Amino acid sequence: MQDKIQNKIAEELIEKIKQKKAKVGVIGLGYVGLPLAVEKAKAGFHVTGFDVQDKKVEMVNQGINYIGDILDNELKNVVEKGLLKATNNYDFIKELDVVTICVPTPIDRYKQPDLSYVENTAKEIAKRLKKGMLIVLESTTYPGTTEELLKPLFENTGLKCGQDFFLAYSPERVDPGNKIYNTKNTPKVVGGVTKTCTKVAAELYRNVLQGEVFEVSSPKIAEMEKIYENVFRHVNIALANEMALLCRKMNIDVWEVIEAAKTKPYGFMAFYPGPGIGGHCIPVDPYYLLWKAREYDYHTRFIELAGEINEYMPKYTVERAAEILNSFGKPLKGSKILTLGITYKKDIDDMRETPVLKIIEELENYKADIEVSDPYIKEFKHKEKTYKSVEITEELLKQKDLVIITTDHTNFDYELILKSSNLILDTRNAYKGKENPKIYKL
Repeated sequence: MQDKIQNKIAEELIEKIKQKKAKVGVIGLGYVGLPLAVEKAKAGFHVTGFDVQDKKVEMVNQGINYIGDILDNELKNVVEKGLLKATNNYDFIKELDVVTICVPTPIDRYKQPDLSYVENTAKEIAKRLKKGMLIVLESTTYPGTTEELLKPLFENTGLKCGQDFFLAYSPERVDPGNKIYNTKNTPKVVGGVTKTCTKVAAELYRNVLQGEVFEVSSPKIAEMEKIYENVFRHVNIALANEMALLCRKMNIDVWEVIEAAKTKPYGFMAFYPGPGIGGHCIPVDPYYLLWKAREYDYHTRFIELAGEINEYMPKYTVERAAEILNSFGKPLKGSKILTLGITYKKDIDDMRETPVLKIIEELENYKADIEVSDPYIKEFKHKEKTYKSVEITEELLKQKDLVIITTDHTNFDYELILKSSNLILDTRNAYKGKENPKIYKL
């Protein structure tokens, strides 16, 4: 009798999903949640977005976009059609059939996982959990979170996972600024607590996305898969950074080395050095795995070493700046320096975990005179100090002892920068292949 009821509940929800009658909620309207909410609304679902920030709620309800990877007219269109609304009132969860959790999973000052956002969100859902509801966690976390943290919270209500409600993990895959892959066409991995949970969650994504939906045997597989994706990038960027450090000592252009290596059609994937790593994923996710690994009395030495190398790059950038200035008889103290680019990668407005802040902080520790410029950031606050982005002009560039290209935005006027600057430290190979005595590399 139980199996029949279980199948009936699942099949009813699947049918609702197929007919686009399921009411869907997305908790967390940031870089992951809002694009997902828009895609679900575009697919024909009625979507409720939840966020604790009143400003975000207000902007969504007015159809005003604040995420670079969403087309303004797409957000406005689904809001005007009544397919997407936003709120900060969790009581609306009672009306939903599907809830997706897309809240932050940061690390604290000791690099320990902070799952408070996930846990608090789960507690709010548990208060309003009902039979036939699907909950999917998308926030990046350590293997075991879905089954060890969420499942007990939800089952404390008396409902049974896989029978009365359905729980799965499906890692977000967001690459801000990517012109080819976005939320809609990126393949999706789904792992449910039970096979039925997986089936229901996979059906949801197949009715929303164009990318392939790949089912795995458990949430732990999906959670570890996501961590593995980012650790892969983490360690390979560290290798590129270490090669850059060695090539500098050997007077070899590491960028030319990488371009040459790229000609091999197999067995090589290009990763590039830079002034440090940024974004929500790569600087954060490996520490979730490091923390969890200690539970098994295992130290991920290789990953920890990669972290040491990547975290050293902002400091090395400042050391390189000092070396360049010193060769012209100028101390770092009192030198006028302009950093070009604040965001962690080019052509986006995302400052999360940007290494440029560490560079600025280090330069100011040496009493350098710093100004910043970024076409995507008007102003920002760091450690109680407000920085305003300055306009790049010939006069400004000529006043600076050194210009550091920390983010290679496409719309920087690189000809003007080269013509008017006294010295340039190019950490991103923006002047690829260009020989000029003003240009220095990492």
